[in-house]
Amino acid sequence: MTSLLPYPPELRAPGTTDAPFRPTIPVRDLPPGAMRRVSFGDLDVLLAHTSLGLAAVDDRCPHMAAPLSIGGLDGCVVACPLHSGRFDLGTGDPVQMPTTGGLWPDGAYEPVWCPPDREPRPDPPGVKTEARKLTRVRRFRYYPLRVVDGVIEVGVPG
Repeated sequence: MTSLLPYPPELRAPGTTDAPFRPTIPVRDLPPGAMRRVSFGDLDVLLAHTSLGLAAVDDRCPHMAAPLSIGGLDGCVVACPLHSGRFDLGTGDPVQMPTTGGLWPDGAYEPVWCPPDREPRPDPPGVKTEARKLTRVRRFRYYPLRVVDGVIEVGVPG
């Protein structure tokens, strides 16, 4: 039997408490370490078979919405293909700030990434710097999952 990743209940996606479960793909098509995008209208969901079980979250980076399904998965940590951010599917938290910098979920500012052997470069004045200082990296929102007759089902609103 395939296990489901336990996720923090406060991170359940809005509208999914009584949402109907919809079939997606056979669980055999999502082996350990694999990720896959499934779509329900304009809602794209990332299915991931992590080291702790199956997870379903929005298929968009919590930083700037790049599709995580084309990133990488290492255990429970998914890597964004756009700005190298890394996010823990087990907790919903970012574990590595994207290279473009921004705000951690608690509001602390992280500057633009710089190689460890170089002096951090100052943020140049302008609208891009101001936007970066207001770009908060969010925590994941989870969709409820179940496996019925070998098929992964996801609870998604209407």
